[in-house]
Amino acid sequence: MKVLIFLLISWAIQAYSPLCMAQGKPNIVLVMADDQGLGDMGYMGHPNLHTPHFDAAAGQGIRFDAFYAAAPVCSPTRASVMTGRHPNRMGVFKWGYPIRPQEITLAEVLQQNGYHTGHFGKWHLGSVRPDSLSHPGKNGFDFWVSAPNFYDNDPILSHEGRAIAHKGESSMLASELALRWIDSIQNDHQPFLAVVWFGSPHAPHRSAPEDAELYKDQPDHLKHFFGEITGMDRAFGLLRDGLRSRGISENTILWYCSDNGALPKVGSNHGLRGYKASVYEGGLRVPAWLEWPARYPKPSLIRARCHTSDILPTLLDWVGLIEKSPAVLDGRSLVPWIEGRMSESRQLGFWDMPAKGISTPSAAWMKQLLEAQVLGQLIEADEHSLRSDKLPSPPYRVDSFPGHAAWIDGDWKLHRKDQGQGRVIWELYDLKKDPAESHDLIAESDFSSRRIERMRQALERWLASVVHSLNGGDYF
Repeated sequence: MKVLIFLLISWAIQAYSPLCMAQGKPNIVLVMADDQGLGDMGYMGHPNLHTPHFDAAAGQGIRFDAFYAAAPVCSPTRASVMTGRHPNRMGVFKWGYPIRPQEITLAEVLQQNGYHTGHFGKWHLGSVRPDSLSHPGKNGFDFWVSAPNFYDNDPILSHEGRAIAHKGESSMLASELALRWIDSIQNDHQPFLAVVWFGSPHAPHRSAPEDAELYKDQPDHLKHFFGEITGMDRAFGLLRDGLRSRGISENTILWYCSDNGALPKVGSNHGLRGYKASVYEGGLRVPAWLEWPARYPKPSLIRARCHTSDILPTLLDWVGLIEKSPAVLDGRSLVPWIEGRMSESRQLGFWDMPAKGISTPSAAWMKQLLEAQVLGQLIEADEHSLRSDKLPSPPYRVDSFPGHAAWIDGDWKLHRKDQGQGRVIWELYDLKKDPAESHDLIAESDFSSRRIERMRQALERWLASVVHSLNGGDYF
């Protein structure tokens, strides 16, 4: 009898919980900025920026105090969001590199388990032409209106491989397209994933007149940079309010972050060392928060160090599909930290390979595609996207790790800077006492060499694991 009563009480608690009342699995909306630094927010104390919608969401949701992009430039970080893996594992070393079709993406897992999936805005993980092996449709998206790189106002976008000209401020347009798609699928009563990736505030900065007007007293370059961020803020507000007006915001996970640290000269790294393209804190730390009112009705602040590779496992954990995630992950589910069940420190790896980026002139490519369509001509995708399934030949060495890598263990950060010809420079910082990485502790005689050696070994084991994946070892 006691067992029966216990079961009935447990069932009643679950039946009337906010999450259960929200009916079914949550919707997911992932929003990402392009080159917005940690300090490029009103709530971070920026003296000029107007970001009321960002400020409200960060204040009412779960705000991350130490959130990192997986890489210091755009395409690699986007690959980490899609896969939960470090981008070097799939050869997305720098901007413009396509994602491998062998990778298991968040969109694919959700699509195969009852979710509608849509991508809107910047893709930058391969060509968005129909023959590409790496366009959004090849990576789990049912519907997509995408640009191959950052895009400006009045852009030409690829509607599932077909170029169509649009009018409007670039960020607002992405939000409008996403909401229009959400309206088109609501009668199906299935949950959805909407990935909305803005093209701002990437240079060149061309804000809408109404956004630039707020900063008319600023120099032109700042006027339009700030204006683009305010344009994103308006677009985020449109999306957030649109979820509310449609009655679906309670059971929708809305997650916002940027793809890398601040731009030099115009952006704010919030006093940290380095900017975009740097493995120091200023190149990796980004603003981030999420909202899910049905499950987390009260605001909170997460101080644990985490990164964009954590997004996939966290979401799959929440929707009960964690076992469907890729076998080798660099991310971890953040649910135990968000719910206060975990206090242990994290270990995070970073590795910026010395590779050149691949030019991806979005406006020129999309104009070319549109003109070819009018003439009834076919244009192939770029060679990188047509060969993105090819594995390295010869394979990369597993005992050589060129470039700048770093390993975070709790509040300690160890840098490994390969100088070539077997010469490596090491640096160590205590991020708790020295978040600006201004005081290298590596040479101090009173510092424990045991800690340095432990971190060095952990970093080099991780780098070898990344090279194993890069060579295709995870696919066999």
